[in-house]
Amino acid sequence: MEKIKVLHIIKSLGRGGAEMLLPETLKQHNQEQFEFHYIYFLPWKNQLVESIENAGGKVTCFSAKNNVQLILHFSNIIKYCKEHKIQLIHAHLPWAGFLSRLVHSITKIPVIYTEHNLQERYHFITKYINKWTFNFQTLAIGVSNDVTQSIQKNIQPKLACKTVLNGVNTKSFVRLNGEERITIRKQFGIPENAIVVGTTAVFRFQKRLDKWMEIMHTAIEKNPNIYGIVIGAGVLENEIRAKHTELNLESKVFFAGLQAQVKPYYEAMDIFMMCSSFEGLPIALLEAMSMNCAIVSTNAGGIKEVLRHEIDGLMVDVDDWKELSTSIEELAANPAKMAHLQSKARSRVETSFSLGAMVQELETLYLSNKI
Repeated sequence: MEKIKVLHIIKSLGRGGAEMLLPETLKQHNQEQFEFHYIYFLPWKNQLVESIENAGGKVTCFSAKNNVQLILHFSNIIKYCKEHKIQLIHAHLPWAGFLSRLVHSITKIPVIYTEHNLQERYHFITKYINKWTFNFQTLAIGVSNDVTQSIQKNIQPKLACKTVLNGVNTKSFVRLNGEERITIRKQFGIPENAIVVGTTAVFRFQKRLDKWMEIMHTAIEKNPNIYGIVIGAGVLENEIRAKHTELNLESKVFFAGLQAQVKPYYEAMDIFMMCSSFEGLPIALLEAMSMNCAIVSTNAGGIKEVLRHEIDGLMVDVDDWKELSTSIEELAANPAKMAHLQSKARSRVETSFSLGAMVQELETLYLSNKI
């Protein structure tokens, strides 16, 4: 039987939430039925290329320094689709979406577009182009009900728009409590008995990592046995590091940089904290929950579709982010409650956010929308 050829198009293959889904879903897909291709455009954001290739994907980079150059690659995409007999394009995030819709208008290859963010949070130009081009595709997917409702409200599309909840590979992201936990802590000089609070994020404004530092500063002042690890990088890194220095956190909160493999760092964490102003449905949150981290977070976007306050984690309103320091202090002082929430976080993703269920739903959509 000839395989169905699916092309994923995404701006980068750095360690963002949307990007992280690609190697993880590929590992779960039926590769006897499907053949998966991947095109990206920012050559310096390539941390996930090896993971995708090791999982059986075919990866190509069409180098682009900006969004205009990205769009101008439409003829290369068309040529690639013809050469490789692509039957379906799956695009992620707006600029890859705009490009894919242009390809669709010329080739008529079906395009599925996954939206990972709320429309209200995009720059007005991105928002306008998204609305203007949205119906030049086959199907839209929102990664949470919040995201899907945002599409319906702001774009009012004529085509079908479906929610497919993000998932996590709970078989891969499982805590072992072994050498990796000790190794990572030793790497940063963190005591074995410390309470470690961590996060994984692209350094963008919506992640509010400057406020994350302020929360940690307050919590550490109350309990010096609290330490922090931040995984990631991004455009605001200089500002975040400046805040880190301003708050004298050099010996308490450590930057791990970009990491292709984040699992060892989750092993080192007791608590995972997010203080985002908005989110779709963050993959890092699901990974941390699967790794038995206790979760403290704002209730931004799809997070409130995952967490249930005092059941699977602790949540505060987006504007009440300062209260997260109290949540951290509470868990640090109450090991039994922290252990309870760690266990419940794991149970929550196993029950409701399985990567297997997500992949099965995607494959059904691929089969019903291919050429």
